[in-house]
Amino acid sequence: MPGTYRCSSTKKSFSRLPGLISGIAISAGFGLLFSLLGVAKITNKLKQRRAKKLRQKFFKKNHGLLLQQLISSNKDIAERTRIFSLEELEQATNKFDHNRILGGGGHGTVYRGLLSDQSIVAIKKSKIVVQREINQFINEVVILSQTNHRNVVKLFGCCLETEVPLLVYEFISNGTLSFHLHGQSDSPLSWKDRLRIALETARAIAYLHSAASISVYHRDIKCANILLTDTLTSKVSDFGASRSIAIDETGILTAVQGTYGYLDPEYYYTSRLTEKSDVYSFGVILAELLTRVTPVFSSHSLEGTSLASHFVSFIRDNRLLDILDTQIVEEGGAEDAEVVARLVEACLSLKGEERPTMRQVETTLEDLRNSKFHFNSQITSVNQNAMSDQLYKGSKGSEGTRLYSLEKEFIQSSEIPR
Repeated sequence: MPGTYRCSSTKKSFSRLPGLISGIAISAGFGLLFSLLGVAKITNKLKQRRAKKLRQKFFKKNHGLLLQQLISSNKDIAERTRIFSLEELEQATNKFDHNRILGGGGHGTVYRGLLSDQSIVAIKKSKIVVQREINQFINEVVILSQTNHRNVVKLFGCCLETEVPLLVYEFISNGTLSFHLHGQSDSPLSWKDRLRIALETARAIAYLHSAASISVYHRDIKCANILLTDTLTSKVSDFGASRSIAIDETGILTAVQGTYGYLDPEYYYTSRLTEKSDVYSFGVILAELLTRVTPVFSSHSLEGTSLASHFVSFIRDNRLLDILDTQIVEEGGAEDAEVVARLVEACLSLKGEERPTMRQVETTLEDLRNSKFHFNSQITSVNQNAMSDQLYKGSKGSEGTRLYSLEKEFIQSSEIPR
């Protein structure tokens, strides 16, 4: 019948409709999926391109081209220093994983890294994104790339593809001299080790002042910047505040930088940085090695007392044993300590011209360690001006008072960067 035929045709059409809709939906789904994948791929490529341009921008901003030129122009520097990619250092630190942190402070964080050649390194990453910090990082790269001394921390290279450069150093495993003197170290340093550490540090600073390809004034010599290896070999570190000058120059005018307790008062008041500023700071380190007292400490009667002025006043009153670490006495080092104490007094002279050079300091400690001296002749060789009778006669009078007042005024003055 005609009616029945029409009904059958309509039923067949309706039965095909769900399949047709499903086919269209699947096709549309695949189309949408491929479109999303395409968009994601394009977006990812754009992100990679932007990231690459940003790395290139930071590289130029961080004087990467200049540093490349410096490295390529000197074969020795090229062998010691390389420029790392950000990808390499992210792999070395597992993308700067928190568990890789070795230490740090207000200026940055140091991570333990494992390079592709399986060498262990320390990677310094600054927290502060200001041009001054960036300039200090670049300054450190330039100075350390031209420095080669067994008692100066080695710089393997840097990464300039981030907003603030990353520095890659040799890994020093045993902490700082400050920790071993003032921290909770299980085994206090022996007097023999302290004397050797002092000598090695003096050698490094003397090298920076006079034996390197350029003269370098560290400007932040302190126990926290002296690293120790497993064998207690010293390594001078942190050259961010350092200044390099021509060999024939004797000093420069610069903004004052340093650390409380270590900063040369003459430099603080005149802004003139000289090699004798590092000598003063090293004198404070020697005083710490003798006493195990921090550079600025609080006593029962005084707060914020300077170790420098406190130590000198004890020496001039012939009371060294009252401030000397008892461990040195127990180890039979009291006589050697007296020579070092006189050296400290010379290094902490208010006038830079009356302080010995670091080469003279090195020679004094070398002779002391090798026991090739007599005390009376040693006093003369340290520094004729610093050890003259004028320095000792009347030392309880105006000169001693002036040293204390300058130190006290400095400690209580406005905050100094670093």
